Amino acid sequence: MQDLKVLCLQTNIVWDDPQKNRDLLGIMILNHVEDHHLILLPETFTTGFPDFPSFTAEKINGVTLEWMAALSQKTGSVIAGSLLIEHSGSHTNTMIWMRPDGSWEQYAKRHVFSMAGEHEVISKGTEQMIIELNGWRIMPMICYDLRFPVWSKNRLAEDRTYNYDLLFYIANWPGIRAYPWKQLLIARAIENLSYTIGLNRVGRDPNGIYYSGDSMIIDFKGKVIEQGEEGKERALTAELSCKQLSEFRKKFNVGADWDEFELKGR
Repeated sequence: MQDLKVLCLQTNIVWDDPQKNRDLLGIMILNHVEDHHLILLPETFTTGFPDFPSFTAEKINGVTLEWMAALSQKTGSVIAGSLLIEHSGSHTNTMIWMRPDGSWEQYAKRHVFSMAGEHEVISKGTEQMIIELNGWRIMPMICYDLRFPVWSKNRLAEDRTYNYDLLFYIANWPGIRAYPWKQLLIARAIENLSYTIGLNRVGRDPNGIYYSGDSMIIDFKGKVIEQGEEGKERALTAELSCKQLSEFRKKFNVGADWDEFELKGR
């Protein structure tokens, strides 16, 4: 396990224009890459938050995955972000984890935002995911998942190691709810004894919804390492220390006292 260098792109999203968003993000990535191990893009980075996903959703083997594969190979970094994926008439909000060798993983957003009607157009995922990168175990989540702590709860494995070391949320989180966004991210870092990242978009969409950004990279004690300015595009970067994480877990091993539980989805 080595230190992990991450780059998080807090950016505006051009509404329903995948090609424009790919072009702008490609420039931003190449301007800031600097040998990062992991580059994070916001939720639905090609379209913005979905109204009618059938208009802009892609097949899983579509142009955006090809774009991600080419950039990942060029930068030598894993690139992760979510987009709308079509599955024989249904749609998911799916995080793609693209490796430089062209292999990839996917996580479909579990908690769809029913208060905005997302459940009517987006099918929810059913499976958690933990991915390994340079010895780090990483759990991806998407936006509304943040409000459901059981879904992202860390655990101790049988060998007394933690299930994951880094938890991240990519989001289109409205600015009107920026306060709970920031508080919940800090809570997730503390309660899971894990580095935690929240990456949110900025700008305003055609529905009048304002996104403040307020992206954060947080350590395992709840201390904010890096934070994006409200309303401004920003590239956040940090090097996460495996040594500091390991030493703190040994010194303050809350995990040994965690409750055991069983997940039951609806």
